Amino acid sequence: MNLQPVDWLIAIASVLICFLPALAFSRRSGKDTSEYFASGRAVPWWLAGISMVATTFSSDTPNLVTNFVRTQGVAGNWQWWAFTLTGVATVFFYARLWRRSGVLTDLEFYELRYSDRAASAVRGFRAIYLGFFFNCIIMASVNLAACKIAGILFGLERWQTLLAVGLLNVAFAAHSGLWGVLVIDMIQFFIKMAAVIAAAYFALQLPQVGGLSGLVEKLSAVRGPGGLNYLKMLPDFTSNWELATAVFLMPLAVQWWAVWYPGSEPGGGSYIAQRMLASKSERDALGGTLFFNVAHYVLRPWPWILVGLASLLVYPELSDIQKAFPHLDPALVGHDIAYPAMLKFLPAGWIGLMVGGLIAANSSTILTHLNWGASYLVHDYYRRFLRRGESERHYVAAGRVATVLLFLASSSLVFVLETAQDNFNIILQVGAGTGLLYLMRWFWWRITAWCEIAAMSSSFAISILFLFLRKGGVALGTHLELFLTVIGTTLCWVAAAYLGPQTDRQALVEFYRKVKPFGPGWRPIREAAGVSEAEAAAAARSDNIPLALLGWLCGTAVIWSSLFTVGNFLYGRTGIAVGLFGVFLASGTGLIVIIRRLWR
Repeated sequence: MNLQPVDWLIAIASVLICFLPALAFSRRSGKDTSEYFASGRAVPWWLAGISMVATTFSSDTPNLVTNFVRTQGVAGNWQWWAFTLTGVATVFFYARLWRRSGVLTDLEFYELRYSDRAASAVRGFRAIYLGFFFNCIIMASVNLAACKIAGILFGLERWQTLLAVGLLNVAFAAHSGLWGVLVIDMIQFFIKMAAVIAAAYFALQLPQVGGLSGLVEKLSAVRGPGGLNYLKMLPDFTSNWELATAVFLMPLAVQWWAVWYPGSEPGGGSYIAQRMLASKSERDALGGTLFFNVAHYVLRPWPWILVGLASLLVYPELSDIQKAFPHLDPALVGHDIAYPAMLKFLPAGWIGLMVGGLIAANSSTILTHLNWGASYLVHDYYRRFLRRGESERHYVAAGRVATVLLFLASSSLVFVLETAQDNFNIILQVGAGTGLLYLMRWFWWRITAWCEIAAMSSSFAISILFLFLRKGGVALGTHLELFLTVIGTTLCWVAAAYLGPQTDRQALVEFYRKVKPFGPGWRPIREAAGVSEAEAAAAARSDNIPLALLGWLCGTAVIWSSLFTVGNFLYGRTGIAVGLFGVFLASGTGLIVIIRRLWR
């Protein structure tokens, strides 16, 4: 694409507006690790929530949604819409527990919840496993999308793109700490939303599309493989049962509670937990997490979906994309690249805003993952196991070195990965089966550090086994492999809970007194702590579990009803949209009443 001078001016201005304010926080973030990794635990709810949603809005997210739409229709997005159940459960059941724990990172939790060498072992193992290996896969997926976008826009090679984003992101992540990341996220979110809405608007104006009505009319007459109706928001169980199972039944029945996925971890974790722990109060942690879920599932999806649907009319086949961009490396051509390919139709000025928005999308995610990963490697591994008793400035410097190493390691993986959806499936598969443990460890005293080790190792081993089977020509299907991994992993960690070494009783008592988890799963520990049934009942009433459960249901209804109200309105189905809007009003009213009672 040929960018005009006005495009370059707008793109540069967008970057400067995002990054210059973050420089003001460099001195504050360099004081100690609490400031560098947790912003001194002084983050208000609105900033925490915007940062969460900005982080999950990465440069690969529009590409992933476009991949879903082109290969599985709009209904394919249930693979991530189902995580609404996870996110809202975190709001009402887990955010306050995380905040009460008072830890700096979610890995510090392990030595609070468990005991002896097993607790230290699982903390150190997860610091490397998540902070380095898993984190590098995620960042590589994000940067692969950046390479595809830069290949379309500028004809850059992969190494050239990685060099450009690396110089920008590593410098700011190492310099400004979490405070700088939060401020950058806040500004970037609005730039990114403006850019993707503009991309959807101009995609609909193309003569091949013919506006919203033309899009719906033309795609209603088009059928994909297996009779796929691209427009349907629910899968067709009559014509393609296997696809419906993979994209709808499995995510809603199993995936949301059984799979660890960054940003949608059962019970909260990774950078979501980091934002909750950095919040200045329990109420701010709850409010930020609720705002994140509403913005994540309601505000963002439809501009991406509309561009993905329009791309089916402009580039029906992958060969059409290759023909339109002959300079593009064929290895980069997949359905996910259709989103950046649609950007060629943006007029002057808007291309510059989109370039700025895509840089912002890449940076908000990479900056967070660099800071989060460095916090694991420095606070939970280096400081805990290798170099104790050093000055705070020493650990901040170590965090900056870890930031550089993380980016270099993740960049090497970019040359191995292929498409956004393949990367999504890899992350789901490796995290399958561990989710239930992360939910239950707050409510069942018998779960031990050995359960965590058994879950992670078995999930990884089973995933590798299926990988070798696929290489050997035995492919069971993504959803069946996921289901079998969940079963195998769950059996392993439940067996470890009963047959393996138990957590020291005193450690459990101290955890209970500090965090005050509710439910019958802690009865033996409550008795050991000298807490009577009456005292436990009073504590449970203060948390008001039945009301939290109702809040979970209302919050989920609010998100899904508003999401599909917007979709049906865009499709021109006014009657259905009005009905769903009524559901939104009713569930929203109930949610407001519940929140006022729970958070007063």
